Amino acid sequence: MAQQSSGMTSSLTRAGQSNSTGDARALYLKLFSGEMFKGFQHNAIARDLVMKRTLKNGKSLQFIYTGHTKAEFHTPGNSILGNSDGAPPVAEKTITCDDLLISSAFVYELDETLAHYELRGEISKKIGYALAQKYDRLIFRAIAKGARLASPITKSGFIEPGGTQIRLTRSGVTNATAAYDSQCLIAGFYDAAAALDEKGVSTEGRVAVLNPRQYYELIQAVGSSGLVNRDVQGTALQGGEGIIEIAGIKIYKSMNIPFFGSYGTKYGTAGAANPGVTSPGNVGSFVGEGTEDARSNQTGVNNNYGNTSDFANSCGLVFQREAAGVVEAIGPQVQVTSGDVSVVYQGDVILGRLAMGADFLNPAACVEFLAGADAGSTGNAAFGDNYPTNA
Repeated sequence: MAQQSSGMTSSLTRAGQSNSTGDARALYLKLFSGEMFKGFQHNAIARDLVMKRTLKNGKSLQFIYTGHTKAEFHTPGNSILGNSDGAPPVAEKTITCDDLLISSAFVYELDETLAHYELRGEISKKIGYALAQKYDRLIFRAIAKGARLASPITKSGFIEPGGTQIRLTRSGVTNATAAYDSQCLIAGFYDAAAALDEKGVSTEGRVAVLNPRQYYELIQAVGSSGLVNRDVQGTALQGGEGIIEIAGIKIYKSMNIPFFGSYGTKYGTAGAANPGVTSPGNVGSFVGEGTEDARSNQTGVNNNYGNTSDFANSCGLVFQREAAGVVEAIGPQVQVTSGDVSVVYQGDVILGRLAMGADFLNPAACVEFLAGADAGSTGNAAFGDNYPTNA
């Protein structure tokens, strides 16, 4: 056996060691962990647009609704003992944590050695993208659901407003192509703002999420109409990150909204459930993915996020912060194998994970755009009818 001198170990500088003590790879782990977090934060837009709570020591979290009450004049000499009709009424909404959501990859040590780029960082970034994509999709589906349901406050005389569906249409544009018609979209925004005002929803935190083509159709049209701040130009205008507003509603773009039964976009011939956009070609496997079944009878799902058929005519969302809630038992994290496992397999597994659940909270704060639904139809109404246990 070869003998090795340890005389220099005390002065050896280990680039991956924190303060020259402990794990020699500690800082390397933090480096690519950071890439995962950056990937997640860059792509998860819904997390900061709804009510988020941390879940500890339990499987679910209750959110309380308080309904309206009334004011009246006091009669001198009468005692004040609260409202005789029991107002304001109170109800609760329970959001359960779904099973652990993971994304992982195995990195072979030799591949990492031979690669001319930082392999772990790139893989970690894509893991963050995958988690963010699923995170946003579940929240957007929950908001679409809320737009179709009544309020949980059902006390006689104190029934609260429910969700809103707005059918995008105008003379000569009645099928799904209305989803990309700037005039239909602009009118839809004003209808949504009016509905939110009428239902007493706060103007603070109102946002919309459209797909990229809808967003770009809008910014081409609204500038000439004076709807975009003239100071907003260039990259800010194109960003789709809530910079521009219509009717006080900040507009975001995302490929994770339900869109005619797919996510983000749908190509093909125009019709009742297709906006008629020609594919740019070479879109691969991840552009325009179909919405999957995600009800509570599916493995890992403990909330009801609907089925593919429930989004056949859905093409955009407008909502206020109270529209939906998300509970996080485990925020986005990275775990990596090491030690004996690395030796046996000559590589490491990089695992991104989180545990969350989402659902609508205040239906009055949810607005869903529809296009292509039959005239006079609310469109997609079956969503609520199919999920009475989760309403």
